[in-house]
Amino acid sequence: MPDKRVVLSGASGLIGRALAESLTADGVEVIRLVRHAPAGPGEVEWDPGRTRLDPAVLAGAAAVVNLNGASIGRFPWTSRYRHELVWSRIHPTQTLARALRVLGDDAPHFVSSSAVGYYPPDAAGQRFDEQGDRGDAFLSDLCGEWESAAQTAGDRVALLRTAPVVHRDGVLKPLMLLTKLGLSGPIGRGTQVWPYISLDDEVAAIRHIIDRGITGPVNLSGPTRATANDLGFALAVAMNRPYVLRAPVFALKAVLGADAVQALLTVDTHVVPAVLEETGFTFRHPTVEAAVTAAL
Repeated sequence: MPDKRVVLSGASGLIGRALAESLTADGVEVIRLVRHAPAGPGEVEWDPGRTRLDPAVLAGAAAVVNLNGASIGRFPWTSRYRHELVWSRIHPTQTLARALRVLGDDAPHFVSSSAVGYYPPDAAGQRFDEQGDRGDAFLSDLCGEWESAAQTAGDRVALLRTAPVVHRDGVLKPLMLLTKLGLSGPIGRGTQVWPYISLDDEVAAIRHIIDRGITGPVNLSGPTRATANDLGFALAVAMNRPYVLRAPVFALKAVLGADAVQALLTVDTHVVPAVLEETGFTFRHPTVEAAVTAAL
């Protein structure tokens, strides 16, 4: 994509920074939508949910990539923070979709974030490809609203159902602290299936989707089934620390809140990246052990 331009919202986040660096390294012009006065020609100020975005900012781009959203890893999920989780996703998506609709048939490919939280959080023994049913938990409803907002942009919309990213600043951040202190071990029973993806594969998958013009939901999740124990033990081995102390679910719920624990820690959902595999994507880190090694 050396002669193309990509408009990126959420460029300051973990995935956004890595994607912008990857595109820029290959000569792709990246226009960042920012919420402060522009620091240079590669930035455009916007105020999603409050003012309209000029469609001319998006016109002629190869893709518009929407990565906005407050972190779901912040606890507890109070009523106020739940509102922030919703607002930070829905309003930027609606603002972008509104501008893209104005461009009509000339609108760029819209690549918009969602998450594997779309699927039921407690679905032991089931596999979910992109045609899988939506769950009825808080995150499932949020993802459903998020995707519905994106789909109002038109027909050329890809929905990134991203798994927790195995990275020092991603899902590993709290786990690394516990492991360093020698306090890591099974969360609950530990055998629940956890979706995951490495940061390198996340970025490569987004670029794959843009390059091939893929639309519809796409699961961005590693291809090899992994449990919470698989990830935790791989991290303990990499850090040369023990993995023995079991964390009781009732205690986690008392501290973090029942919904957050169900959505993030005791989630048991086997998500398969069917669309990526069917369209020829090759994972650099196809196992959670490889993802942990790459992250460290």
